[in-house]
Amino acid sequence: MIGPRARRTPARSGRRESRMGVGIRALHPYVGRMSVDIRSLYEARGHDMSRFGNLMMRRKSVNMPFEDSVTNAVNAALPLIRRLTPAERDRVEAVVVATESGVDLGKSLSTYVHRYLELGPRCRSFEVKQACYGGTAALHTAAGMVHASPYDDALALVVAADAAGVPALGEQWEGAEGAGAVAMLVGRDATALELDLGASGCHTFEVMDTFRPGPGIDIVNQDVSMLAYLECLQHSFEAYRDRVDGADIVDGFGYLAFHTPFVGMVRGAHRRLLRQQRKAGRDEVDVDYEHRVRPSMEYGAEVGNIFSASLYLALCSLIRHGDFTEPRRIGLFSYGSGCASEFFSGVVHPRAVHDLAALGVEEALTARRPLTVAEYDTVAAAGDRAQFGVRDARFDLDSYGELGKEFTGRGLLVLERIDGYHRQYRWT
Repeated sequence: MIGPRARRTPARSGRRESRMGVGIRALHPYVGRMSVDIRSLYEARGHDMSRFGNLMMRRKSVNMPFEDSVTNAVNAALPLIRRLTPAERDRVEAVVVATESGVDLGKSLSTYVHRYLELGPRCRSFEVKQACYGGTAALHTAAGMVHASPYDDALALVVAADAAGVPALGEQWEGAEGAGAVAMLVGRDATALELDLGASGCHTFEVMDTFRPGPGIDIVNQDVSMLAYLECLQHSFEAYRDRVDGADIVDGFGYLAFHTPFVGMVRGAHRRLLRQQRKAGRDEVDVDYEHRVRPSMEYGAEVGNIFSASLYLALCSLIRHGDFTEPRRIGLFSYGSGCASEFFSGVVHPRAVHDLAALGVEEALTARRPLTVAEYDTVAAAGDRAQFGVRDARFDLDSYGELGKEFTGRGLLVLERIDGYHRQYRWT
């Protein structure tokens, strides 16, 4: 699927001359092939429509039953790997996948990603889990490995990938749960996000806000989770401020990007943070949100919460909707239930805008097939056929009629069958 490989030479570009510029060189989101209108879903469920406005969402992406966290991860990463030369692919020294939707307690999701992207065998491969913070843990781990490599051209592939399951059906938070993944190519000369190495603040404590004690079981305490998120935002930024001299939440960053359980949560969190840090009034908060935060929310309002990839979907949105005619420093907040959090920063360079635009994210969002609520219910109810713990299943795209045809001929990875827990995938 990727193309011919080049023989890897024993030496590459030689010893490193600089430790600067490590971070995300390129990134790409997989936003699925299906979507559902959130207002229609809320109305069909009979939910309290006074709460609908708090979501600040328009649509969400939906996985088909033959999609899982593996297919989401590979389909997100494929466009990035295709752009590499065979020699560059051999420089990928690590594949790190972050997920809270794993398909095995021992075998890592990264092994499937490594296989179907046809990467070289001289490569670290492992999975990271810490709820929605996992994507950030994976990014920093990969950046550390690249930073420590004796080669200037070392690369790592990080993929944050999840797949919402059946438990949310009918719940108030159902409308917020999306589907997809974000892949990130990590290395030196980073333009999509050049990390400010060492500039971060963390905050963690044990809390039972959301957890999954078994297959198909999703325990969510919305109020506790929102309070934990807000507490972590405050304290992780304060930890960042203590570490970075002169850090200011307004003057220090051209833009802000947040983990996005739903867009309305981010707007409320931003308002609270500015009031805490700057004693900002309502008008100042509103203007600041529109200028520095809203550009990062456009994709989230269309895709929904994709868990470990949520912050990095916000970063994709920011790159496409912000002004990066010159390099700009951004602040990022990552939160994962349970809980772990981090506020960190980096610089987005102008080239990132062109690179991401060339991958056609807007076109992919527009191309999604809108589902009726009835179609969505049929698809979502079958979502547990591919989840962790399933022993045997078959997935025939033709059996899904017009919905299955949305994948035909598109060169996407799908789940074909599960035999004795052994997952088999194929390209469409």
